Amino acid sequence: MPATYKRAGSGIIVVTAALLAGGCTMMNPPREDPVQLQLAELERRIEAIERILANGSLVELTMQMDELQRRTAELQGRAETLAYQAEGSDERQRDLYMDLDERIQELERGMQRGPGSAVATVAPGAGDLPVPGGTDRENYQAAFELLKEQRYEPAAAAFRQFLVTFPDSQLADNAQYWLAESYYVTDKFEDALGQFRAVIDRYPRSRKLPDALLKMGYCNYELKRWNEARSALTRVTTDFSDSTAARLAEQRLKRMSDEGH
Repeated sequence: MPATYKRAGSGIIVVTAALLAGGCTMMNPPREDPVQLQLAELERRIEAIERILANGSLVELTMQMDELQRRTAELQGRAETLAYQAEGSDERQRDLYMDLDERIQELERGMQRGPGSAVATVAPGAGDLPVPGGTDRENYQAAFELLKEQRYEPAAAAFRQFLVTFPDSQLADNAQYWLAESYYVTDKFEDALGQFRAVIDRYPRSRKLPDALLKMGYCNYELKRWNEARSALTRVTTDFSDSTAARLAEQRLKRMSDEGH
């Protein structure tokens, strides 16, 4: 057979193979990226954890939950970064996913275990610590146990005395926040507002800032000070846009808008 015909035949075979390959591609649309499916599942699980943290009663809040909330925010940021990452190898994506999934599983196990062992507490008298002679951490945890037990007045007294006795403690900003919370849950919104503001004024580097600012918005909402509420909530969304508090602030702002405030 002449060489010309051989070349022509080879060309036809190549073209035919290309058309068949194209046809197969059209008949079998590309599958959805399994990594993205896994990321979507991670985000769903994180949102479920955040809803538990956001809607849980004060009794269920503990120092352990406080730490879990911080870690959830970190994991949410990593999940979002991974979900929108346009470059990088599949192997790297899988490694990141495995690490993230492992940490979320640990977080979920912590949620299921619930609060740690309780610390025996005695309601303090005026000017007394719940654990006289104890360390700042012991007294903080004892005050927190009173709060968990819904003994709000003794808890408030314990946190107030804690702040007087241990003003330089690394737990002082948390104690200030929970003092404010003890007023908020008993509908003493004016008192709570001042104490939440103290978190922001006295502890500008505290990781409780977005939560304190959020609760200031809530207090002003309950006091029907719509402009002040909107200002505080808007600041949460702008200054702490990646936090759980920002998402809760957006929900309250939407509620205010729906109510015509």
